[in-house]
Amino acid sequence: MRFWAVFVLVCAPLTASDDGRPALALKAQADFDRVDLAGVVRLEDAGQCVQSQAAALAVAAPADASLLHYRKGFCLLAAATSERAADYSAAADEFEKAIETWPARTPPAQAKRGVVEPVSPALRVLATVARLEADPDPAGFERARQALASAATAPVCSSDVMQPAFCQQVVSRGREWLGWMALKGGDLREAARDFTGSKSAWVDWVAGREAFGNGEYRSAVEHYQSAVDRWDVERREPSPGILQSFSPRSDWAGALTDLGGAQLLAGDPRTAIGTLDRAARADTARARPLYLRARAKEAAGDPAGALTDYNLASRTAFAAPQDLASGEAHFYRGILLYRRKDWVRAEDEFSSALNLAISGPLHADAEAWRHLAAVAGGGCGASRDYLERSLETVSPYFPKAEAHALAAACLSSRAGVGGAAEN
Repeated sequence: MRFWAVFVLVCAPLTASDDGRPALALKAQADFDRVDLAGVVRLEDAGQCVQSQAAALAVAAPADASLLHYRKGFCLLAAATSERAADYSAAADEFEKAIETWPARTPPAQAKRGVVEPVSPALRVLATVARLEADPDPAGFERARQALASAATAPVCSSDVMQPAFCQQVVSRGREWLGWMALKGGDLREAARDFTGSKSAWVDWVAGREAFGNGEYRSAVEHYQSAVDRWDVERREPSPGILQSFSPRSDWAGALTDLGGAQLLAGDPRTAIGTLDRAARADTARARPLYLRARAKEAAGDPAGALTDYNLASRTAFAAPQDLASGEAHFYRGILLYRRKDWVRAEDEFSSALNLAISGPLHADAEAWRHLAAVAGGGCGASRDYLERSLETVSPYFPKAEAHALAAACLSSRAGVGGAAEN
C-alpha cells in the first residue's frame, strides 16, 4: 500500500502536467491564429500570443519546441511592426531558437536513416531581418547578406511550420532586403537582380537610379515619381500588414530629394522646388534638399530666393550632428559667397570644405567651385587650367555651362592682353 501511495503522489504532478499540456497547446494555437489571420494586428493580441506560446513552451516536447519558438517570434514581430520596435531583438532571438531546435522535429528513426527535414528558409530570413531591424549596423550587413542569399537560393517551403505561400512571401522579402543592401552599397546591377520579380516600388527606384546615372533625367523622374507615389500611399496606411512592415523601408526625405534633383536636371525647376519643399519639411535636419532647392531657384530665375536657401543649407549643415557636416556647411557657404561676388572668401570656404574631408559626391564639386572662384576673382592662369580639368568629374548639379563661359572669357582676355603687348 505504501508503495502505491508514494507512486500516486509522485506521478500526480506529472499527470496534471500532461493533462494541462493539450489545453495550453490549444490556447497557444488559437492566440497565434488570431494574430496570423488578422489584417491589422492589435498590440494586446500580439502580447497575449507571446504569453501563450511561452506557457506552451514550458511543457512542450522537444519535437514541438521549434514550432512554438517560431510562433512566439512571429507574435513578437507583429508587436514590433505595430508599435514596439524594441521587440525586434526578442523576435530575432526566438527565430534563432526555432532554428536551433529544428533538428528535434525529425523522428529518431528518420534521423538514423539520414532523412532530416531542412530548416525552413523563411525562418532564416525572419531571424536575419529581425536582427537587422533591431541593430541596423552596417558592420553586420555582410553577415546578413550571406544569410539572406543562402535562404534565397534554396527556397524549400515544404514544412508544416508555416503555410508554403507565406514562406515564399517571406523569402521574397529576403530578396528585397538583399536588393536594399546592394543599393546601399551602390551596386545597381546587383540590386536590379535581387529585385527581379518583385512587385515593390523598389523596382522603379532602381530603374530611376540607373536612368539618372546614364543622364536620362526625364526617365529618372518617371521612375522616381512612380516609386515615391507608391511609398506615399504606404506611408498613409494607418496599420500596414506584417509582411509590408517587414519590407525594407524607403528613406522618404531622401527619395523626395532625389526626385526633386532629377526634376531640376530634366528642365522643370518649378516642379523641383515644390518637391524639395516637401523633402525639407520631411526632415528639417538635412541640408541637401535646401541646397538643391537653391539650385532650382537659380534655374527658375529667383536669385534672391537661391541666396536664402544657400544660407539655410549652410546653417542646417553646421547644426547637424554628422561628422562631415561642417565640411558640407563650408561648401554651401562658399556658393553663397560666390553668388555675392565675394570671390576671395568663397575660395577660402571651398578650401575649408576640402580640408574637412567633405563627402565623396560633393568633393569634386567643391574642387571645381574653388577653381571657379579663383578664375572669377581674376586668376586667368593656372586656375583656369585647373578649372577645366576639374569639370571632368563634377556632378550634374555643378554649373558647367557657367564655368565654361567664364573660362572662355578668361582665355579671350589673356589673348587680348597678349595681342596688345605684341602691338
